Amino acid sequence: MNKRFLIASGGTGGHFYPGFALGEEFKRQGCEVLFVVRKDDPAAKVLSAHGLHYKEIDFMGLPRSINPVRHFKFVCKLLKALRQTRQIVRDFRPEVAIGTGGYISFPLIFTAHFMGVKTAVHDSNARLGLANKVCGKFTDLFMLGLPTPEKVKNGVLTSTPVRAEFGLPADRADQLKALHLDPTKPTVLVVGGSQGAKDLNGAVAACAKAFSTWQFIHITGERWFESVRGLYAGLSNAAVLPYSHEIYALMKSVDLIICRSGASTLAELMCCKLPAILVPFPHAAANHQYYNAKIFADAGCAQIVPDDAHLPAALAQAFKAFVQENTAEKLVAMRAGYDKLLLPNPLTAAHSIAERLKSL
Repeated sequence: MNKRFLIASGGTGGHFYPGFALGEEFKRQGCEVLFVVRKDDPAAKVLSAHGLHYKEIDFMGLPRSINPVRHFKFVCKLLKALRQTRQIVRDFRPEVAIGTGGYISFPLIFTAHFMGVKTAVHDSNARLGLANKVCGKFTDLFMLGLPTPEKVKNGVLTSTPVRAEFGLPADRADQLKALHLDPTKPTVLVVGGSQGAKDLNGAVAACAKAFSTWQFIHITGERWFESVRGLYAGLSNAAVLPYSHEIYALMKSVDLIICRSGASTLAELMCCKLPAILVPFPHAAANHQYYNAKIFADAGCAQIVPDDAHLPAALAQAFKAFVQENTAEKLVAMRAGYDKLLLPNPLTAAHSIAERLKSL
């Protein structure tokens, strides 16, 4: 009989895509896999499109305020989510239950543990999330995407799984010509993210105007597309996109990236050995994006620019170094920095994690 795995995943892309990559690996190996996602989570559409089954539970994150009404609502949702999860575990009868971070993991890991099911969690970040810290008390295996200074029971460094597409080749000329850009010019990819990227978008557009010898591919997200496109009006050295289904090909076709430092994004950069200017999201829990970025900056493959009141000037100064210095040598040195990370390969992480989970 095929082994059965239950995966709690969803919320932000950083929590969802590692679980998604793992689910795809289980599916390739002929295992049965079922996802647990939050009610009305957009991740459900991605799972359906890839033939992965899921169940929804009605849950919410722990309120960060002292509002008693919100806390009462949280307790009611928690009790309901535990009942729903218990039924899912009973019906599916998994060998292992896995959480990939975020509050959606807690009901599954807690319930599965007390129902006698082996449990595991994966945390992609250099600072553990609250849900995973709690779940860690009930897990048989704790997998880390990045090194962390925290003591972790049953911890093992596995890297963060990425989609298999990041192992595919890409043709720089084809990718850039399709965007009406010149393949011979140095090109930077900008991925601002959907959360709080307004200031970053404006700062990058100013760089595009000031440094016309470089080309810019700016992926805005649907939320910011129209406003960002307006910032680039009249510029011939930029392509502005709301989204790209071939982000892996773009990452392999450019010389530099400006982006946030979510753990999944960093794992993708590792696959492409792409030099980076990292602008950590300043409101990330426990400032984990900064600590993620610091690992890459210390290895020499990235430079950190804080997202604060000085962002426009700081980003322009960081980018100016690539224009003024010997660009080719600087980029080669940054690509070589990825060899100093000494992290497991994200492309094989899903397979190695799957084998560890099967051994449970």
